[in-house]
Amino acid sequence: MKVLFTFVPREDQQQRLTNEFPEVQFHFAKQDKSLLPEAEIVVTYGEDLSSEDIEKAKKLKWIMVVSAGVEKMPHKAIQERGIIVSNVRGIHKTPMSESVLAHLLSLKRSLPVLYENQRKKEWNRRVGSSELKGSTALVIGPGAIGAEIGRLLQAFGVYTIGCNRSGVSAEFMDEMVRFHNIMEALPKADIVISVVPSTKETKNMLKQEHFQAMNSDAIFMNFGRGDLVENAVLLEALNKEEIAFAVLDVFEEEPLPSHHPFWEMNNVIISPHVSSHSSKYVERSLDVFIPNLKKWLAEDPNPSNLVNMEKGY
Repeated sequence: MKVLFTFVPREDQQQRLTNEFPEVQFHFAKQDKSLLPEAEIVVTYGEDLSSEDIEKAKKLKWIMVVSAGVEKMPHKAIQERGIIVSNVRGIHKTPMSESVLAHLLSLKRSLPVLYENQRKKEWNRRVGSSELKGSTALVIGPGAIGAEIGRLLQAFGVYTIGCNRSGVSAEFMDEMVRFHNIMEALPKADIVISVVPSTKETKNMLKQEHFQAMNSDAIFMNFGRGDLVENAVLLEALNKEEIAFAVLDVFEEEPLPSHHPFWEMNNVIISPHVSSHSSKYVERSLDVFIPNLKKWLAEDPNPSNLVNMEKGY
């Protein structure tokens, strides 16, 4: 069997795979798809496969996506072929929840002001710090990542409200609302955090009226997908001071164009889609892939974290 990685893991990670599966031919080839026609399994970040690639991959049966999002993949071509798709849902929860918490603590404890004062050699103790404790956070999409964010926030004394499609209870959420009832929760929230994937339901889900319903001192954080809200809508909300701050890891267009106003706004923090990055990322991905490959070799074609390509998650 041939397994094609469309990226190149570290040498020790490659060795881990070849030692574990001596009977499997692994090919690690960034930007080289010449081996696609022979591959039964492709391991990818999910952004480098086209409909034409799927057509060429005559033996392909399983795509392992080393990411949670699959919105950039050729859904129709994959569905028509009946190719199994799985992802690494859940491995992002530690780096992403720590990123969210780091940004929140930085803002609450005035770290950007302190850093700027240091650069100016200015001893100024009037920095306007506040606390997380006693605040309320609305977590849009309390899945594995959202639940971990909720756990950390609750440890800091934050009241958590989860928001999902069904309204069914989620871990580390003090209460729940459905997507279509989100307007009820927005005025209660000091912090609004989105970690939802990109789906038909979540695309442009937040509109002008949602930001108008938020507290004027609220912090909005988007760590899910950039198409949750149009840039123009968010820009207007910030300019009109309908919210106090935005921390953005994802954007409608990536990279964010250099001429975009967000770059020069004092009430925006730009993180270039790196909240999930970690030196342990590929290692954790292999922890998901290896047990699934063992199942596959034992003729069990049901890897964990199956993706419904019609739904997009």
